[in-house]
Amino acid sequence: MFNALIMNKDEDSSAAQAEIKQISEEDLPSGDVTVAVEYSTVNYKDGLCLSPKGGGLVRNYPHIPGIDYAGTVETSSDARYAPGDKVVLTGWRVGEAHWGGYAQKASAKADWLVPLPDGLSTQQAMAVGTAGFTAMLAVMALEDHGLTPGHGPVLVTGAAGGVGSVATAILAHLGYEVAAVTGRPETGDYLKSLGASTIVPREELNETTKRPLESETWAGCVDAVGGEMLARVLGQMKYGCSVAAVGLAGGAGLPATVIPFLLRGVNLLGIDSVMQPYDNRVRAWNRIATDLPMDKLEAMVQPATLSDLPKLGADILQGQVKGRVVVDVNA
Repeated sequence: MFNALIMNKDEDSSAAQAEIKQISEEDLPSGDVTVAVEYSTVNYKDGLCLSPKGGGLVRNYPHIPGIDYAGTVETSSDARYAPGDKVVLTGWRVGEAHWGGYAQKASAKADWLVPLPDGLSTQQAMAVGTAGFTAMLAVMALEDHGLTPGHGPVLVTGAAGGVGSVATAILAHLGYEVAAVTGRPETGDYLKSLGASTIVPREELNETTKRPLESETWAGCVDAVGGEMLARVLGQMKYGCSVAAVGLAGGAGLPATVIPFLLRGVNLLGIDSVMQPYDNRVRAWNRIATDLPMDKLEAMVQPATLSDLPKLGADILQGQVKGRVVVDVNA
């Protein structure tokens, strides 16, 4: 028997409740690999899945949330993994459509797993999680489209959040001048400790303008906000430069024109972490192991246990979680 945080609904209730219960391996869904989970984390999607209505992501109850986890293989029917192997899982709708990592054991398809890179612990992998994995995918996409240090400042919106924090640390480590956008002035010192050169108050960018183009300012952008801020940033990009869109904290709409694309050759790059192909997953995790400074990663981390998750889920939906949460599922 082992512990799991389970979301369930009473017959007389339409709202799901979280409860830590003991279950057995026989309760787990079928899979190629059984993993002894060591750590998980809290992402925005986790907050939705932990909410009473499941955020529109959870279709069936009882359900174990947790879209990320890292641990050690216990059993495997797939030749790619053997007992004792360290693995990490992000995406593939695990924690949403499939049971996730808020338990001491999990069952997964072998195709969903990635070997943990040398030099990276399971705890560090969950300090990275989907947020950091997405941040690295965004940086790689910008580099693939020509971003190099020395061409000008790189903007990171929503910089104090999980994706933004890791993106800021990676970009600064790689030698970029990072301008970090935040609506929380108290996070300024934190962002500078991650390597941000400039703190940009959110109010400077979250209003639309009638001008389709403004001064060429940014050599690249990792955008976690979307909405009006993304529209504004597109008009401030330097010629031929790119924005990697990773989130929609400010809304799913895009009140923009096509002028930045037509007159400045600006690129808008969509970043998806859920269905990312295996080879690019391995590439991103290997880059994380070499290009994310671990001392900066540790500065982002807030420790937690399974019992902390309901409150943390509500907090992240309100934008009240700074940096990264690492959940010790065995504590």
